[in-house]
Formats: sequence, C-alpha cells, structure tokens
Amino acid sequence: MTRGGFELDVVALGELLIDFAPVSTNAAGYPTLAAQPGGAPGNFLAALQTYGCTTALIGKVGADRFGDLLKATLAEKGIETRGIVSDPAVFTTLAFVTLDATGNREFSFARKPGADTCLRTDEVDLALIDEAKVFHFGTLSLTDEPARAATQKAVAYAKEKGRLISFDPNLRKPLWPSETAAKEQIEWGLHQADIVKISDEEIAFLWGLSPEEGAQKLLKGYGVQLVYATLGPRGCRFANRQGSGEVASPAGIHVVDTTGAGDIFGGSAMSQFLKTGKAPADLTVEEMRAITRFACCAASLSTQTHGGIDSVPEERLVHDMLRTRFPFEPM
Repeated sequence: MTRGGFELDVVALGELLIDFAPVSTNAAGYPTLAAQPGGAPGNFLAALQTYGCTTALIGKVGADRFGDLLKATLAEKGIETRGIVSDPAVFTTLAFVTLDATGNREFSFARKPGADTCLRTDEVDLALIDEAKVFHFGTLSLTDEPARAATQKAVAYAKEKGRLISFDPNLRKPLWPSETAAKEQIEWGLHQADIVKISDEEIAFLWGLSPEEGAQKLLKGYGVQLVYATLGPRGCRFANRQGSGEVASPAGIHVVDTTGAGDIFGGSAMSQFLKTGKAPADLTVEEMRAITRFACCAASLSTQTHGGIDSVPEERLVHDMLRTRFPFEPM
C-alpha cells in the first residue's frame, strides 16, 4: 500500500446511473432529453478525483450500452472500477430529471428493479475497503434488497477495519415504500457514520428541527464527529466538537441545473478534509470554515452546467472564486 499505508483515499458503494435531463421542449410540451452520467456516489467520487484524491466505486450496472458508458466515464476520471459488476439480467438504472425555472430538479426513476438495487453481498469487493481510508455510502442502496444487505455488510466490514465512515442521506421519497421506511434506514445510516453531509430539508423531514439543532443532535446523540448541514442556495452550516459556523454560498451564480450539486459539495469537502490529515472531531472552526468555503464554491460552480459527474469544476476555477469572494481572508 502507498499514501500512508492506503492505495485509496475513498471507496464508495452505491448507484451509478444515467440522468436524462431536459435540454429543450417541443411544441406539444414533450422534452428533448440528454443523457448524463450520474448517481450520487459517482458524483461524489468525481469531485474527489478532480481535487487530487484516489477513489473507487463498488456497485452494479447492466451489461448494456449505458453500463459500459458509465464504467468508461469513471475510468476516464481516474476512478477505480473493478468493484463495479456488470449484470446481464438487469438494466442499468435510469433517472429522468425535470427542472423548474430556477434549475431545481425532481427525479423519476426507472428502477423496478434497476441494476444498482441488485448488488449482492457476495459481489462486494471487500479488498477495496481494505485499501481505503474512508468508506462512503448513501440511502439509495438501502431502499431494496439485495443491495441493502450488501451495503450493511460493507459498512460493518469498514467499521471492523477501523475506516472512517461517511454518509449522505440523499433522500429521494419516491423510491421508498413509505416515509417510515425511509426514516428507519436513514437513522440506521446516521448511527454508523463519522462524517455526515445532510440537507436542511432532510433534517426537517427526520426531526422537524433547524439545521443548527439537527447538527447538534447528530454530534451529541448519534456519535457523528463532523456534520455539514447544507442549506441549498444559502450555503452550509458545519459543526464538530470544537465548534460550529456557517458559510454563505457565492452570490450571482446563474443556475442551470442543480443535479449533483450536493454530492459535489460532499466530495469537495471530503477532499479538503483529507488534506488536513486530522481526525474529523479535531478540526478547528477555521479549518472547517475553509473546507466548507471550498465545497460551497465547487458546488455552486457545478450548477452552471448540466449533469453530475461531468459538472465538477476545475480546481483553479474554485480557487479563483475563493479569491474573489474572500479576498482578505486566508483560504
């Protein structure tokens, strides 16, 4: 192993899919759709790779054209793909995105089943977890069996091996049989995690609390060490045992498509956290503030174009925005 004993910085488990986003509409109101590579873990890892980290994905796609394209896209980004299974028995998962006038999106999924839900426990490449510092997952792999059992196995193995656990609830209500089921699985995930990226809407859904209250609940009641509570276009609240604070998102961004912005925030934040070499509970308030500023700028820039994996901005553009937005403050 390298990099301080690890070949990989982060391995994620979960969905890799095609996002179909509208690019125009005909006279009858039917959209013309463009296919984009996506899936929350893929978006997350693409940001990490762009900002200098090494990554791998564990998941399943169909043995079809879309599955082949997705694996090729990840490989081109430098993301290790040997943990991705191609299954001829199922189709690669598809997501159909609709956008409102402000670029905010809603999803409809072709996933009954989709390949991502069909990952089995015996198909999880545990050797990738051995090689990584951090294991990351979300809730889309918890909606259905056998992927739920595969995810639980991977999380248990990562915890047994002493890896940091990162979790993003990434709530998509239409994919759950009930809100109760969604809450149960999100709660399970939160109890496993050291680092959590969660939205203000997800905090309200779970507990009816403010982002600040939700962050403190995670730190004190769930054993989470570091929390990013995102606030949509308003920015993000951060917290650990050293303190807390808030960063506003950059103003003046022309939003085209918010698909993947939260995932890109999470991957960007993780990339900057790993560069500190610290435990998540030991970050100072100023270190958390710098990490969150970077992630807010990266996520905001990503909304200026369509898609998730392909919308991660170059690092120089993020630093340019940081210098413009915070000219008199250390980055």
